[in-house]
Amino acid sequence: MKGITKQTQSAKPAEVEKKWHIVDATDLVVGRVSSIIANILRGKHKPSYTPHVDCGDHVIVINAEKVKFTGNKTKQKTYYKHSGHPGGISGTTAEKILEGRFPERIIEKAVERMIPKGPLGFAQMRALHVFAGTEHPYAGQNPVALDVASMNRKNKVGS
Repeated sequence: MKGITKQTQSAKPAEVEKKWHIVDATDLVVGRVSSIIANILRGKHKPSYTPHVDCGDHVIVINAEKVKFTGNKTKQKTYYKHSGHPGGISGTTAEKILEGRFPERIIEKAVERMIPKGPLGFAQMRALHVFAGTEHPYAGQNPVALDVASMNRKNKVGS
């Protein structure tokens, strides 16, 4: 007698359909919006999620300069970098980065630290497009707006 066999379907790279999402980061909390973006980049929001295949979507983030931190993190959170020489470590606060030349690096770093390291993670990070202002060159891709603020009341500061 033949029984019903249950097998997990594994997605093939050729079968993956990538969509485009756009997120307006105005007044959104950095960690909360970054975790949502990381899940979309990895493809965990899809029922066909496969851990070893890049089945995530592209994400465009606009208004990255208007992102918020909760509490005193704006003044207290420090981002470190090292020159490679002895004693070559230097730190910058989140406030200085947001006011500086590349405020989009706050979101890029937060998402990058939530994606696994390795060739698959690097490929997934290439699908993240962060812009400080409202202008972006991906209008031809017809991105779908993703309203992160309405997902949870804690996702937005001052609502």
